[in-house]
Amino acid sequence: MRNVMVDTLAAHTAEVTAVAHMLALIGNKYFGKNYDPGRVALLALYHDASEVYTGDLPTPVKYFNFDMRRAYSEIEKSAAHTLLSKLPPELQSEYAPLLLPEKQDSDAELWPLVKAADKLCAYIKCVEEEKCGNAEFREARKTLQASLISNPLPELHKFMEDYLPAFELTVDEL
Repeated sequence: MRNVMVDTLAAHTAEVTAVAHMLALIGNKYFGKNYDPGRVALLALYHDASEVYTGDLPTPVKYFNFDMRRAYSEIEKSAAHTLLSKLPPELQSEYAPLLLPEKQDSDAELWPLVKAADKLCAYIKCVEEEKCGNAEFREARKTLQASLISNPLPELHKFMEDYLPAFELTVDEL
């Protein structure tokens, strides 16, 4: 889609990392969870690392159908293996759980927070684009909002209730 605001992988990664960390803290403080916020932040930091090679495929293309999603998943996996192979052998085992989906079982409880943060940041991008007068993001915003609302994570809903409204405000209103 046409963007009014320039978006980079680095900026997106920083946003997702901060939001995922906050979701973990909200889960711990308000809902009695025992998340490791530092680990959540680390997972978020590397969640799109394979895009260094693949670029960011637009969501409608990525999820067009099952075959497309499966093919792109294989591309992402191959890119992650390529990234991992660039590291010294002594460090590969440290990064494998961060880069390779098949090595992420030990973090299964944490990945939903990262995925929720990723969607939240995409939704916030839509809000910001619409505030700048860009109607291109209207439908994506509706789709993302429905997805966020249907997500069962209580920490996500607490974030949406307490913090999401601020993204609708102007600087003067803040």
